[in-house]
Amino acid sequence: MIYLHDIDPIAISLGPVKVHWYGIMYLLGFTAAWWLGRRRIAAGRLPGVDANGFSDLLFYAMLGVVVGGRVGYMLFYALGDFLHNPLLLFKVWDGGMSFHGGLLGVLAASWYWSRKHRLHLGDTIDFMAPLVPLGLGFGRIGNFIGAELWGKYTDGTWGVVFPSGLPAPLNQLDMPALREQFATGALNPYARHPSQLYEALLEGLVMFVVLWAVSATPRHRYLVSGLFALMYGVFRFAVEFVRMPDNGVYLAFDWFTRGQLLSLPLVALGLVLLALSRRAPVLQPMPPVTPATAGSKA
Repeated sequence: MIYLHDIDPIAISLGPVKVHWYGIMYLLGFTAAWWLGRRRIAAGRLPGVDANGFSDLLFYAMLGVVVGGRVGYMLFYALGDFLHNPLLLFKVWDGGMSFHGGLLGVLAASWYWSRKHRLHLGDTIDFMAPLVPLGLGFGRIGNFIGAELWGKYTDGTWGVVFPSGLPAPLNQLDMPALREQFATGALNPYARHPSQLYEALLEGLVMFVVLWAVSATPRHRYLVSGLFALMYGVFRFAVEFVRMPDNGVYLAFDWFTRGQLLSLPLVALGLVLLALSRRAPVLQPMPPVTPATAGSKA
């Protein structure tokens, strides 16, 4: 039940051009959001918005994810390095994206788009919430393939041995040598929790199933987005107990991490939105009018 991580993070190499699996996962996430969003638009889940309007919204959201995620990472996790060298902000090829920053970016983009189209922000984020989890899941799978953000030692007979997480001098060995060591069981004590896959399951699959099912019928405003914030905050807080802290630093108690600190406001926001939803109106579906439907009504 112990697996040696032996996956090439580069999916395709074309001369000097290298396509990483993480980038492909981002593409899959945006594609899934586009496909699911088109279905919800066709069902009239965002009245007054057609496919073109949704494409506009998705474009702004994509910008929000990338810009907010990168800025958030530099501010939350690498502020000292950023202040020393602000140009690090643009070195996206070195990695470093923050979900919490990406979420703030999406909220800002949704607010701008909603104001532009004279729609209530609550209706927009309720519409967007079920489109996000699959992208989160794909992103965590990308983290696993790239052998980053791994978990703590399992101290058991199962887990994943990440070569980059081995102590010296084992982390200096090439893969053939590591395979030999692994075959003898010498690497078993270094098996770690595949926390990336835990998050892919919880933040990706579980959240998608719940939010898609809840949003299948008209609901009170803020309910879907409130569930999104609450579930993500709780799931992320829980997984942080078996995930290595960012930069190897605990904020307090030898267990409280920055990821948990940033998740607490999401839990609070989710509870507030769920409370507000009890007295909020229900948005009724209204499929967009197309030339074909307009002609049939005539």
